[in-house]
Amino acid sequence: MAEYRTLTAAELAAEKERLETAYRHIQQQGLKLDMSRGKPSPEQLDLSMGMLDVLTSSDILACETGADVRNYGLLEGIPEARHMFADLMEVDADEVFVGGNSSLNLMYDTVARNMQFGAAPGETPWGRQGTIKFLCPVPGYDRHFGVTETFGIEMISIPMSPTGPDMDLVEQYVNHDPAVKGIWCVPKYSNPDGYTYSDETVRRFAALKPAARDFRIFWDNAYCVHDITDTPDTLLNLMDECKKLGSEDMVYIFSSTSKISFSGAGVAAMAMSRRNLAWAKKFLTMQTISFDKINQLRHTLFFRNKEGIRAHMEKHRALIKPRFDLVLGMLDREIAGLGIAEWTRPNGGYFFSLNVLPGCAKRVVALCREAGVVLTGAGASFPYGVDPQDSNIRIAPTYPSLQDLEKAAEVLCLCVRLAAVEKLLSQANAA
Repeated sequence: MAEYRTLTAAELAAEKERLETAYRHIQQQGLKLDMSRGKPSPEQLDLSMGMLDVLTSSDILACETGADVRNYGLLEGIPEARHMFADLMEVDADEVFVGGNSSLNLMYDTVARNMQFGAAPGETPWGRQGTIKFLCPVPGYDRHFGVTETFGIEMISIPMSPTGPDMDLVEQYVNHDPAVKGIWCVPKYSNPDGYTYSDETVRRFAALKPAARDFRIFWDNAYCVHDITDTPDTLLNLMDECKKLGSEDMVYIFSSTSKISFSGAGVAAMAMSRRNLAWAKKFLTMQTISFDKINQLRHTLFFRNKEGIRAHMEKHRALIKPRFDLVLGMLDREIAGLGIAEWTRPNGGYFFSLNVLPGCAKRVVALCREAGVVLTGAGASFPYGVDPQDSNIRIAPTYPSLQDLEKAAEVLCLCVRLAAVEKLLSQANAA
């Protein structure tokens, strides 16, 4: 079919009638499908069930130092877990703090700590500095934005590109505005575009000259081993680049096994300079005596090291790639060539972006919901939940079964077409 923009009003009306008939037929099927969050499928979770068997009640539950993991102590995490995450995040083990099951929790706590006590000794707490700001690459991760909004931090949108955030804008804000205290980053397979920051982008981050001494980069490397193609992206090591320039205090790095082992029962870690870690531990010591070291031991016995994690992720890839291929393939067949949408094609991660005609994203999401398919809310990938173009929709294909996903993708394509026809017909009639 020709591009929708080239159709006459009469042709658009005929297409609208055809699509509405198909849509009513879908509604009659009573679908209840959910693509709203980037959750591992049950089959992916099954891959880690052997982890539950690596410890028994007869085992001596001790880490490599001989410390009893059932007891108090080892605030920073057991040594083997620190080494495993150091390998994963490409930092030194004594720069790693291993926490509980959630990297988001570590990020929230880090913001809260800086708000209450300051980012470093002698620094005024963020919460006592008046208006403070965070830079937010968009589209981005809604929970990052939710954290900063919770603390009343002003958010500034920074456009994303396939090489990462607009670094000209980042440098303009960071290097000249002392109220800018941080930036959220998902540097590999970004949520939701699936972009990986280029080497130049990483080097420009390391070379920032913040107007605020307490500016921090929140480097959420959630998808560092989540490759799904034969040509995976590579990400330059930010900590190494910062150390070359003496700017390592500027960086917090976060990671977890949430989409490697069990989403709700994994292990999370953060890495930072030794100075930053010593400052954070001063307050973490008052927050907890230690996190779940039995779970840390369970994970290290199961995975052993980074090579073990990578081998495990190949099993994830075998389950995830067909799901991405299915949805992207259907978009190629049903939408490409109509001039009404574009989408990203990531080499890994859990999401891709679908960008529909401006002013149509909310309508597409509503149509899908009314047809029994739940998507992430339009605007969720932007600060305050507002997409100025009302165009971006985050697509999360990992959780549904292939059978359900095929039906959901069919509904999605139909709704994208119907929303576009409605928009273009309205414009044609108004002309």
